[in-house]
Amino acid sequence: MEIMAEGNQYDFLPESEIDTAALQTFDFDSPQQRIQTSTEEFSAVCPFSGLPDIGMLTIEYYPEGGKCFELKSLKYYMQSFRNVGIYQEAVTKRIHRDMVNLLGTQKVKVQTVYNTRGGFDTVCTEGHLQLMP
Repeated sequence: MEIMAEGNQYDFLPESEIDTAALQTFDFDSPQQRIQTSTEEFSAVCPFSGLPDIGMLTIEYYPEGGKCFELKSLKYYMQSFRNVGIYQEAVTKRIHRDMVNLLGTQKVKVQTVYNTRGGFDTVCTEGHLQLMP
């Protein structure tokens, strides 16, 4: 039995519309340096209701793969989520996977902190940073 949300339904795009091709890197050799970037402007669409999920996204990593992501390209990648229907938990997992593949390191942590919705606060975390000696 499929459960449908009550009320208005809004169209959204499939996950295949996330633009990983927008991501670019530059060479950077500093595997001991922890890099953190965040934005409060992240949004995607709840596939259950079609309503926007808005929140803060933080990406932390060690560039042990010899690469950093270029911030303008990251912004274009993040904007591609804007009209995509994807659950909050799946967003975090997807971004983590894309960052691991892009940077060539497992030392990536992605956290999403979503605005309160329906009285619930949601924080999703994927990956971990191994402490450097």
